[in-house]
Amino acid sequence: MNREPVTRELFNDVMVPNYAPGAMIPVRGEGSRLWDQQDREYVDFAGGIAVNSLGHAHPGLIGALQEQAEKLWHVSNVLTNEPALRLARTLCELTFAERVFFANSGGEANEAAFKLARRHGWTHHGPEKHEIISFTNSFHGRTLFTVSVGGQPKYLEGFEPAPGGIHHATYNDLDSVKALISREKTCAVVVEPIQGEGGVLPAEPEFLQGLRDLCDENDALLVFDEVQTGAGRTGHLYAYEHYGVTPDILTSAKGLGGGFPVAAMLTTTAIAESLGVGTHGSTYGGNPLACAVAQKVIDTISQPEILKGVRARSDKLRKGMMAIGEKYNIFTEVRGEGLLLGCVLTEEWQGKAKDFVAAAQEQGLLILVAGGNVVRLAPSLIIPDQDIEEGLERFEKAVATLVEK
Repeated sequence: MNREPVTRELFNDVMVPNYAPGAMIPVRGEGSRLWDQQDREYVDFAGGIAVNSLGHAHPGLIGALQEQAEKLWHVSNVLTNEPALRLARTLCELTFAERVFFANSGGEANEAAFKLARRHGWTHHGPEKHEIISFTNSFHGRTLFTVSVGGQPKYLEGFEPAPGGIHHATYNDLDSVKALISREKTCAVVVEPIQGEGGVLPAEPEFLQGLRDLCDENDALLVFDEVQTGAGRTGHLYAYEHYGVTPDILTSAKGLGGGFPVAAMLTTTAIAESLGVGTHGSTYGGNPLACAVAQKVIDTISQPEILKGVRARSDKLRKGMMAIGEKYNIFTEVRGEGLLLGCVLTEEWQGKAKDFVAAAQEQGLLILVAGGNVVRLAPSLIIPDQDIEEGLERFEKAVATLVEK
């Protein structure tokens, strides 16, 4: 085995260049703190992009993984397994769902959802009812199908021709959906309750209710992509509960596994029947290790005190970021729900969101961007108040260095 030191330069020698990772390489984490190869400490406001829902090295997740690792790792979907069945039952008990399909990532969960929507339209109405309506600036994954349904052309560039039958309306504009929806052709409307990659932009409640009504009127399915908003991120187990609008299909990933790759598509019995035996599958979907960890995540996050704590932490973090924004005139607003927050940059700082990421990292803080104009925060749902306060102090120092330049 090659024992030469592992450095950032090695990435350029051995990895496909579709990522541009920073110079820092994290090697261990605990709670909402990370340490790099030089043992420098960072406060983590990024959470692996809304993935590390219970922070790093959570004892409960470690225990669940170790316990399952000593029993069963993989059997394929020729057989089922106990952790998958327990997790599916729990998700059905806690949500609107009656049936669950497991996958490995948000992109795979959305791929399954879009295939189900088309298959359901084909089964019940015929091949003409296959069109999907999505929204500009949306993001649903990186498979060819999901990136086509997503409303950001930059992610599709160079990968055309895209699958057909996909239309894009304007987010929070119900009239734009009315102009596209068709009882004869539309099989589904796909929406993020909060556009994550698109700038942490929340849907207006009347917009989502309007989509529900339009889908009912046109015999189309309403699909909620809750890959980023799900698993407690908004202070509710799933964001549809916050809005009081129930979808037909919901996708969940990211925080569902707390850092272990797992995803789920939730739906009803009647709709699930359209994916009969052999119509769709996933080699690792429902993996016992992943489902055992996800079970512990859901059991923990679904506790009322945890969800209440998300809202309290959100208020503290939001107020702190707004105070810094007002002091240095860098933010017009801090929007979002729970611990998925977007700090919108003022005109002077438009297009410079990545500068804030770099400056924050220099001060020992990890943050995110959502486009060029929004600083995005998605920390652990149980981040201690002390870490929030210290992270805010480090962010203010980072802002001060930028403003002084």
